[in-house]
Amino acid sequence: MHRGKREEGAIIDAALMKKLIDTATKREPADLVLKNAQVMDVFSGKIERKDVAIKDGYIAALGSNFPAQMTIDLKGAFLIPGFIDAHIHLESSLVSPAQFCKTVLARGTTAVVADPHEIANVLGVEGVEYMLRITQNLPLDIFFTAPSCVPASPLETSGANLGTKELEPLLDHPRVVGLGEVMNFPGVINGDPQLLEKIHLALSKGKKVDGHAPGLTGEALSAYVAPGITSDHECVHLKEAEEKLKRGVYIMIREGSTAKNMSALIPLVRAFGVSRFMLVTDDRHPQDLLEEGHMDFLLRKAVYMGIAPNLAVRMATFNPAFYFNLRRRGAIAPGYMADMVVVKDLRDFFPLWVFKEGRTVAQEGVLLEEIDTTLPEPPPPSFHIKLPPQPFRIPAQGKKARVIVVIPSQIVTEMEEAEPTLRNGDVVADTYRDLLKVAVVERHKATGNVGLGLVKGFGLQKGALASSVAHDSHNVVVVGTSDEDMVLAVKKVEEMGGGLVVVEEGKALAALPLPLAGLVSPDPVDTVARKVQELHRAAVQLGCKLDNPFMALSFLALPVIPRLKITDLGLVDVDRFQVVDLFVE
Repeated sequence: MHRGKREEGAIIDAALMKKLIDTATKREPADLVLKNAQVMDVFSGKIERKDVAIKDGYIAALGSNFPAQMTIDLKGAFLIPGFIDAHIHLESSLVSPAQFCKTVLARGTTAVVADPHEIANVLGVEGVEYMLRITQNLPLDIFFTAPSCVPASPLETSGANLGTKELEPLLDHPRVVGLGEVMNFPGVINGDPQLLEKIHLALSKGKKVDGHAPGLTGEALSAYVAPGITSDHECVHLKEAEEKLKRGVYIMIREGSTAKNMSALIPLVRAFGVSRFMLVTDDRHPQDLLEEGHMDFLLRKAVYMGIAPNLAVRMATFNPAFYFNLRRRGAIAPGYMADMVVVKDLRDFFPLWVFKEGRTVAQEGVLLEEIDTTLPEPPPPSFHIKLPPQPFRIPAQGKKARVIVVIPSQIVTEMEEAEPTLRNGDVVADTYRDLLKVAVVERHKATGNVGLGLVKGFGLQKGALASSVAHDSHNVVVVGTSDEDMVLAVKKVEEMGGGLVVVEEGKALAALPLPLAGLVSPDPVDTVARKVQELHRAAVQLGCKLDNPFMALSFLALPVIPRLKITDLGLVDVDRFQVVDLFVE
């Protein structure tokens, strides 16, 4: 099965058309027939017992008594389309695409649409081209959207800047199916000409434009959608999602490792039908991939919450394929790619068999194909840090300060005002009040920028945590109880060429190197998951009370998610979309 066919949207030639016709009419034997399958029809929602005939990686026909070179009797097991994740950031899995593929393909995922804006914010076009290159020959179909917001906002320093000139060749690539989530929603609403030019460019090439508009409603929502933005994965509340649905937006129901919105949004599917909804993960961490799965986990959860299995399956198969124009995918029907999953029941969705283009690629959750996980030449070094003297000193400049308040299991934050604890005229961390220092250190251009703030919710009693995964510009974010440990943590991240670290009293307790752009490890998923667990245990030793402290830490630096965030330029009031002083009076 040559790769070009898949990249071009599965346009088949006349010779293959003839083979499919001859197989369907039984003039030519099928390569493979799956007998006695309970086939889910995503178009009607019905399940019918049929045989499925496969030729050259495509479904030729559904019926009975097909001659075949090989037959597998499914004995009444359910046959459903391969799963498609319509919105994911591969970098957030912390592993290479090949390692990701090894894990999710065995769980029934046969295609994903990835937004590579994490690596793009570090390495620009070179980073996106690197991702395209290393995913080219994987058995998992990995499509991309071209990152729309690099940087995510003008309120931070990123490693690159992608304008229309840089985006145009990316949008011409056959595996780039859209413009990635337009996070700078204030820029769209205010008519930023550069943003509108990017949207126009994508639409002129027939590509989708994905949205990112948390909490946006009313006239502002209409202004955001009007240029042609047609999806959103940031809905948290039911009323917000319903209003976006009524404005013509496709709702991507997100259930990731950090942001979990399914329980709030599932009632909309029951109320309005399934056609405008998709299930997506956005971010999926190594431990969750191993213990819970990928799209199979989302299907289990949706059915557990009362969604009919046929509706849940459609949101994870045909709907994303239809939305992104991934032709010949997402259904079990003549002329469609033979990407299919056999499951024992429609509750657990555990894959007994996984077929990719008619090949048996996994059985009982075990991958049968060898996947080359060797990475080609790595991207260039991505660390250029210049720490000023006493980088985390905060002289008192008022009685009250703005404080970032972490909300467990959410990427949004709240804002409080509090009197900081002072020592010799400087602000210090107060573990008794859970008022810790937080900082973002610029790492791309050696500017020496350090944004300083206070955060509540981590619960650390000692030590510091630091990470080069800091959405979306991926500078180094650090939280700690002492300036000395914070400095050590940042230096340890730099020494590793990127990664996550826990330090206490001048010593690193646990670390995960992420040498690929400071975002990704080349190690297997289970190795990375084990190291992440070690980091979490070390954080607990320091008193941390968050289930996933490093994910919470990484999103403190994202200035397009309400409400108070921090970048290398300082504190950002997201509602006002501007940098604000730490002290309020």
